[in-house]
Amino acid sequence: MARSRLVGRSRPPGKKSAAPAPSGRLAAKPRRMKPPTAAPRARAAPGAVVPDGGFIRTVPLHYPRPVYTPQEHAALISGRVDLYDGKPHAPPATAHLSYRNGPLLVRPAVYAVYWGASWNTAPSARILRGQIDQFFRDILVSPLMDQLAEYNVKGQSIGHGQYLGSAVRTDGAPSGSVTDAAIRAQITQWLRARILPAVTPNSLYFIYLEPGVVSVMGGSKSCQNYCGYHDAAGSIYYAVMPYPLCAGCLGGLAALDALTATSSHELCEAITDPVPGSGWYDDVHGEIGDICAWNFRKIGVHSVQQEWSNAQQRCV
Repeated sequence: MARSRLVGRSRPPGKKSAAPAPSGRLAAKPRRMKPPTAAPRARAAPGAVVPDGGFIRTVPLHYPRPVYTPQEHAALISGRVDLYDGKPHAPPATAHLSYRNGPLLVRPAVYAVYWGASWNTAPSARILRGQIDQFFRDILVSPLMDQLAEYNVKGQSIGHGQYLGSAVRTDGAPSGSVTDAAIRAQITQWLRARILPAVTPNSLYFIYLEPGVVSVMGGSKSCQNYCGYHDAAGSIYYAVMPYPLCAGCLGGLAALDALTATSSHELCEAITDPVPGSGWYDDVHGEIGDICAWNFRKIGVHSVQQEWSNAQQRCV
């Protein structure tokens, strides 16, 4: 989970505060905004994907080269443990998110778009849509939101959010592949036509692609470099979720669990760092979900990704 990652960083993929774009209008050319403070340019961890803005914001593919602690390194040298076994290991001991003075989504208001005709025609897709809808209804008022309170800052206290609903859209649906620029342009059209709920400071739009449609961001592609990402276009915050068909984006999970896990990755990153690199960010390891990519837990019936806690210095 671009901006993030697990779904890579988030990615996994720096951005400069710019004046919010008029409601319903996206920037014609994607640009990353630098943090309001003079933070150093992001340095990606080994294997991290940094598309076009310098900031990690994607869900990374499953089974990246392990990042290990000094204790694990000693165990590796002694032969007591194999850290190259393709399994999740402890997050880097040096990880620490710092706040860059940017906005947070304090009451996230999520709306999902299932983009493509098959989301409406395939019987199994209808079932999956309902399950993803229920995931958001539950997770936005769950302990996952409560744990993000440690990242409250003056004037911005993160709390429970709300799910505004979803829709299947076929207009402009891509075939084969779709670029981030094309997604931004489509979101613009939907907003102008009032198909999407109006933009607010807490709005977050999730775009779910059909099976077989490849997401292209910068020089990176889904299932080759990442499993999903989130980003900002002016004051409009969105996440792109390709359908997981490859082993690197399924991670041994069923499609539903892979989608909810990567969606939770991007959700938490969008809440704590909606303009990648200007909220809570680690210059080496990326966003809150990137540090803990592909480490899971259950909240109720839903598979979610663990997120980094500065307070506990571990994934929780």
